[in-house]
Amino acid sequence: MGRVLGIDHGDVRIGIALSDETAFLASPLSTVQNGPGAVDEIVALAEEYDAEKIVIGLPLNMDGSAGSATEKTRTFAAKLAKKTDAPIVESDERLTTVSAHQNLREAGLNGRQRKGVVDMAAAQIILQDWLDAQ
Repeated sequence: MGRVLGIDHGDVRIGIALSDETAFLASPLSTVQNGPGAVDEIVALAEEYDAEKIVIGLPLNMDGSAGSATEKTRTFAAKLAKKTDAPIVESDERLTTVSAHQNLREAGLNGRQRKGVVDMAAAQIILQDWLDAQ
């Protein structure tokens, strides 16, 4: 397996992570503003880094049911699928943003500092969890 792109879809920002070439280790890559050009930006990143697969975090409710955020993410994933040949895989992302905030807080970042990187950190957790499960 080659590189895999990880996505934490949010209403304002979309966190992006990328695996190494052996699909063993995920690293934060960037954030993209969620808006009309977001899909094209993500497709361009996938192409630039030769991502063979895209993993998108699926925000399920704590009981495992789908909510409005789940539907927004699936709609976004469908738009993405129309613009790339890379397979798109959904991965349960419950509590990843909470974990990302906790990890960043433990690393000594304050609230303002965390705001700029929490989406990338959440994408990294989503992608790493998926890689580990493979």
